[in-house]
Amino acid sequence: MIKHKRLNIYIFFSSLILLSISCTDTLIGDKGELDEDIFLNYQSQTELELPFENEMETNIEWTINQGGRTGLENNHFSNREARYGVDFGQKVNGVGFTGDGTNNEDYYSFGERVNAPGDGKVIALMNNIDDNAVVGDFNTDQPLGNFITIDHLNGEFSFLAHFQKNSIIVALGDTVQKGQEVGKLGNSGRSTGPHLHYHMQTTPNYEEGSGNGIGLPMQFLNYFADDVFIEKGEPIKGQIVHK
Repeated sequence: MIKHKRLNIYIFFSSLILLSISCTDTLIGDKGELDEDIFLNYQSQTELELPFENEMETNIEWTINQGGRTGLENNHFSNREARYGVDFGQKVNGVGFTGDGTNNEDYYSFGERVNAPGDGKVIALMNNIDDNAVVGDFNTDQPLGNFITIDHLNGEFSFLAHFQKNSIIVALGDTVQKGQEVGKLGNSGRSTGPHLHYHMQTTPNYEEGSGNGIGLPMQFLNYFADDVFIEKGEPIKGQIVHK
């Protein structure tokens, strides 16, 4: 049976909720110190692009809910495997939803197209987990929810998580190209609301807190952050980004 927990998220704190919608990682205690020296200057071997399409409606903006190299910027940072993970969501005028924000369909990002961030091969996926029915509930049994793992064939493995149920349109063994649609953004797994989680690590299996893999910094190419062009960079919490 899927276990759910209710978070004390109060929808009327609109701007705070937008930034708080993310994964709920288990802290493992090293505070990012374990691999700091190894990967301080790490450069992604895979050519990465932001894993979504630019919005046609100019008032809808993609926002970084979690991202960066410190615990203050990124609640994934104490999770060794997902240390440099980034959570993406959408907002309009600083708010991520319409109505009271209690339902998935209230959120601008729910059901949005998700793309492969880089070329590779699909080596794992899950597609049949229910989306969390109420924003603020989350599934503790399947942290990633519906997910895709991409082997970039260079020692880097990408994990895209929390897809909408039955929305993934690629299959095990498929070769994917950067920018190719792979599914729809959802709210499955250990997620406090609709968003896309993305991280890269050194191993093909995600076992939170196991030390089985080491999270890798991810540099995206040719995007804008707060309307400043970034040739190669790492998005940070609070930034508005687009290709």
